[in-house]
Amino acid sequence: MDNLRLFLVIALSFVVLLLYQAWQQDYGPAPVEPAAVAERPSGESGVEVPAGAEGDVPQSGSDVEDAPVVAETKPALPVRKRIRIETDTFIAELDTLGGYLRESQLKEYTVSLDDPTPLTLFTDTGEIYLAQSGFAMAEGEGPNHASEWHAAAEEYVMAEGEETLQVPLTWESADGVRVTKLFTFHRGRYDVDVSYTVENRAASAWKGAFYRQLQRAWHPTGGNAMMARSYVGAAIYTPEEFYEKIGFDDIAEQNLQRPDVRGGWVAMLEHYFVSAWVPPADQVNTIYSLYRNGRYYIGMKTPVEEVAAGESRTWGSTIYVGPKIQKELKKLAEGLELTVDYGMLTVIAKPLFWLLTFFHSLTGNWGWAIILLTLTVKIVFFKLSETSYRSMANMRKLQPKMQALKERYGDDKQRMNQALMELYKKEKINPMGGCLPILVQIPVFIALYWVLLESVEMRQAPWILWIKDLSVADPYYVLPVLMGITMFLSQRLNPAPPDPLQAKIMMALPVVFTFFFLFFPSGLVLYWVVNQTLSVAQQWVITRRIEAGAKK
Repeated sequence: MDNLRLFLVIALSFVVLLLYQAWQQDYGPAPVEPAAVAERPSGESGVEVPAGAEGDVPQSGSDVEDAPVVAETKPALPVRKRIRIETDTFIAELDTLGGYLRESQLKEYTVSLDDPTPLTLFTDTGEIYLAQSGFAMAEGEGPNHASEWHAAAEEYVMAEGEETLQVPLTWESADGVRVTKLFTFHRGRYDVDVSYTVENRAASAWKGAFYRQLQRAWHPTGGNAMMARSYVGAAIYTPEEFYEKIGFDDIAEQNLQRPDVRGGWVAMLEHYFVSAWVPPADQVNTIYSLYRNGRYYIGMKTPVEEVAAGESRTWGSTIYVGPKIQKELKKLAEGLELTVDYGMLTVIAKPLFWLLTFFHSLTGNWGWAIILLTLTVKIVFFKLSETSYRSMANMRKLQPKMQALKERYGDDKQRMNQALMELYKKEKINPMGGCLPILVQIPVFIALYWVLLESVEMRQAPWILWIKDLSVADPYYVLPVLMGITMFLSQRLNPAPPDPLQAKIMMALPVVFTFFFLFFPSGLVLYWVVNQTLSVAQQWVITRRIEAGAKK
C-alpha cells in the first residue's frame, strides 16, 4: 500500500511538472528567429514571386501545385490606399490593393492589463497574419488578392443604433466584367460576411474558382517542443474527418489537398483567439495549404464556375476573427467551438466549463465561480472522499501496531508484509482506500487546467484585491503559499509511511508543489487551495471521530 501511495504521489508530481513546463512555454521565453528553411522545389518553375502577388493565388483547377522556389526574404506587402473601418467590436483597415483586411484590432481585448492598446490580430507588418480572398481564373479576367479595387469612401463607422455596417469595393475589367465585393460587419459580433457579385457584361463567358485563404508568418517559441502547450497553427473541419489540426511543420513539408468538401471550415489558431473562413453549408470546396516566402496558408476554393455573358452571380463566405467564445463559434459553424482545444480530457473539461459559466452567471465574477465549481466537485465526490479518509484515519489509528510489527520482524520484509495483511484483515481496513482521492482528482485537475488555459473568459478576469487576472500567476504568491500550507496540514493527518525515505519524500512534497504553483495561473491555484482546504476540514473531522471512538 505504501509503495502504491508513493507511486501515485510521484505520478501526480510528474503531471504537475508537465503542466508547469507547458505553462512556462506559453508565457516563458520570447519568440526566437528560426534558421532559414529552404522552400520545396517543384515542377519546372524557378521564378521568385513576391509575397502578396499572384504567386500565392491558388490554381483554378482541382490540383494545388507545389510552390515555386523562392527566397526566404519575407518581403513586406505592397500597399495602395487605406480604408478605415470602426464598429463596436473592431477597429480595422483594408487596402484597395487586394481589397482585404490588412489590420484588425479587437476593441474589447487589450494587449495586457498594463497596456490598454486594443489587441491586434490581422496585420500586414512584422508577423504577417491576413485573410485573403478572390478568384483563380480559368477564362477571362477576375480579381484576386493582388488586384486594385475602388472604394467610395475612406472611412466607414458604425453609427449608434445601426446593427450592420457595409463596406463595398468594386473592380472592373477592360472587357466589362464588374465585381462588387461587400463586407458586412455586425454589431456585437466578430464574424464578417464577405460576398462577391460578378456581373458579366463581356461578350464571352466568365469562368473562375472562388478562393479564401488565411496567411500567416510564424516563429516558434523556445523551449522543449515535446511538452504540451496551447496550440498555434492551422485547423480544418470536414464532415468526414471532423476536427483536424494542420501544424505549420506539416504545411511546410507537404501541400494539403482535400477535395469535394461540403461545408466545413478552415482556421488559424492561437492562444485565446482564432480566425476562420466559413463557407455556406451546402458549398463544395477543395481545402488546400501552401507554404511560400516563410508564410503558411490554409484555404478553400470552389470548382471553376461559369457566369454567362449578360448574367450575374454572387459567392459568399464568413470570416471570423476574434476570441474563442464557444457559444458564438458554435452558432457560426458545426465544430468551430472545438478550436477551444481541451485535448483528450474534453469529455471532462466541457462539463466543467459549462458549470463554471453557470456559476459566473450567478456571481458575475470568475473567481467566485471557480470556488463554487470546487464546492460542487467536492459534493459530487463527497462519499468517495469520505470512504478514503476513513481508510486513512483507520490506518493512522494502526500506526502503533504497525510500528510494533516492524520492530518484531526487522528486515524480514516478506513476514512483515504477511503480518500487515493479517492486521488489515482483522481490523477490516482496505489499504488501497486512501489512494482514491488522488486517482479521482488527477483527471479533474488536468481538465480544469486546460479549461483555465484555453478559455478566453479567464483572460484578464479579476477576482478580489491583488488578483487582477486569473489567467496569470499570483503576483505576490499568496495562493501558492496557502496551497503549500493546506498540503502540509493534509500530510499531518495522513498515516506516516513506515519507510523513512518515503516519509522524507512525502514531507518534501508541499515545498516542491508550492514551487511549481508559483508559476501556475492564479485561477488554477485558487481551485487547488479551496479543494485542499475542504479536504483537510473533511479529513480532520473524520479522523477525530475515529480516534475518539477508539478511546471509548
